[in-house]
Amino acid sequence: MKTGFDNSKYLKIQSEQIKKRISQFGDKLYLEFGGKLFDDNHASRVLPGFQPDSKLQMLLQLKNEAEIVMVISALDIEKNKVRGDLGITYDEDVLRLRSEFENAGFDVTSVVITHFNGQGSAEAYRKRLERLNIKVYYHYTIEGYPNNVALIDSEEGFGKNDYVETTKPLVVVTAPGPGSGKMAVCLSQLYHENKRNIKAGYAKFETFPVWNLPLKHPVNIAYEAATADLNDMNMIDPFHLEAYGQIATSYNRDIEVFPVLNALFEGIYGDSPYKSPTDMGVNMIGYCLCDEDACCNASRDEIIRRYYSALGRLAVNGDNENEVNKIALIMKQAKLTTEYRRTTVAARERKELSGAQASAIELQDGTIITSQTSDLLGPSAALILNATKHLAGIPHDINLIPEEMIAPIQRTKVSFLHGRNPRLHTDEVLVAISMLSNVDENCRKALDQLPKLDGCQVHSTVMLSEVDRKIFKKLGVGLTCDPVKKN
Repeated sequence: MKTGFDNSKYLKIQSEQIKKRISQFGDKLYLEFGGKLFDDNHASRVLPGFQPDSKLQMLLQLKNEAEIVMVISALDIEKNKVRGDLGITYDEDVLRLRSEFENAGFDVTSVVITHFNGQGSAEAYRKRLERLNIKVYYHYTIEGYPNNVALIDSEEGFGKNDYVETTKPLVVVTAPGPGSGKMAVCLSQLYHENKRNIKAGYAKFETFPVWNLPLKHPVNIAYEAATADLNDMNMIDPFHLEAYGQIATSYNRDIEVFPVLNALFEGIYGDSPYKSPTDMGVNMIGYCLCDEDACCNASRDEIIRRYYSALGRLAVNGDNENEVNKIALIMKQAKLTTEYRRTTVAARERKELSGAQASAIELQDGTIITSQTSDLLGPSAALILNATKHLAGIPHDINLIPEEMIAPIQRTKVSFLHGRNPRLHTDEVLVAISMLSNVDENCRKALDQLPKLDGCQVHSTVMLSEVDRKIFKKLGVGLTCDPVKKN
């Protein structure tokens, strides 16, 4: 797809700004990394050209001076919160990220469990981590946070939290996802470091919202849709406007907590180095858009994708109606409907014409390919075959997989594995053409087209199985589904 973001420029100027911020403080800097540090897939979707590991690549330049503290909320442990992009719970992702960071050469020194209030699941998780020789600290729920500054900045507030022992001058504080309490951990540490006569500072490496893009810019609206389950809201930074007379985009949680940070800095240094939440951040994203239209279009696709994802969860679990309503409102404000996605329109038209469930893919050159459910194949499996045949120049009427080969697979699924759906899924189709590629040139040509699906958009008129969803994800395809369960 069309590149809209200059990743090389971003790595250069973002690294320079972080180094400048580190030099601003004395003994230690707590650097909060917002969003995903290791695999920021949201950023790569809304900013075509942004590499998911860009933030990690910058941090590697500082790894000798840095250590990593991971944060997870006891509330997320309690409700088994899942990373939507990876399909794993936050508590499992902490272990995954720790392993990835250590493989890259970083010291991951501890895990902080925030919002702790005696939850049994959090206590069990702490024991699990300690069996792995991981240091674990509790940070407690503070009544009135973030507005009760007097209580927060006291022995009954941050003073009750465990002091996280660190040794490096740069402490990177990160988490599996938003709402984990990273900022509160940094502020608590400033409080405790001051008690120990250690001069420490705080800065925030936040990707979204982008401070120097308009409040209602599609890139910023996509972030609001991504955090609809947290009820986050993008806002004009009132402190920045008052201090500098300039409009900057921030969001509610940063604005709410800024007086706390300001009070802490004033207590520690007698003065605060920051006049606004925007000042706290180190974010050069807005200077690196090389094709704003491409980023806007990708962001609109992401908003709709988030809407469909929320609708799917509502159809399955029925417990996120507020999230669905908020994204619907965001779409209305952005003057978006689901028909903005060409694949949505094409799949629904194919369904209406055929009377069967259908799917559609938009290829990188804008070509739309459709498919429908048959006795042999589900719509997503048929779509992959149709798309790869088109890309390879194989006539549509040529069957890559002979019907006599499909029948035994269906018999195994139904008779031996007791499945109810005899149709082949995407993984089964790919295995079949992989086996045939040794003897069939068309199958070999079709397989060679799979990398060209990366970045393409797909819509299905029926909710796909977990297997099919994972295949599309591995192929790098942006998938949406109507919230219609399979029969």
